[in-house]
Amino acid sequence: MPRLLLIAHAPLASALQAVAAHLFPEAAAGIAVCDVAAEHSPEAVEQAASDLLAGFADEEVLILTDVFGATPCNVARRLGERPGTRVLAGVNVPMLWRSLGYLHEPLDRLALLAAAGATQGVMPLANSRPQNQAQKPSSNDQDDHHHQQ
Repeated sequence: MPRLLLIAHAPLASALQAVAAHLFPEAAAGIAVCDVAAEHSPEAVEQAASDLLAGFADEEVLILTDVFGATPCNVARRLGERPGTRVLAGVNVPMLWRSLGYLHEPLDRLALLAAAGATQGVMPLANSRPQNQAQKPSSNDQDDHHHQQ
């Protein structure tokens, strides 16, 4: 079963681990987290993340990172050269929850499902009230009729 490593700008990685605990409390404790503070050098971040990755021994690992091209992503890409590792940038809550829900899948499939979860979780929302909501009758409704749109 693949493991998860989160590498993101502080405090996003730890915050995502906390969010994971809402839906997957047993799995959240097993997520390795590397929060990247502004004062950390890329070398220090890579060493910290490498140490976390080493804790997974020969297990497959899906690395989730935040912004493509930033230090967390660059470190994740270098770590992703390790066999049995895949990297996805643009982590969000739907991606994380999808990953946790499919940890039983092989790593390549897990990466595809996680990426799909991320993109499917982003959608424009209307600013208007949903049209299927029941209306309360007004106090002057003499016929006691309820109309819905």
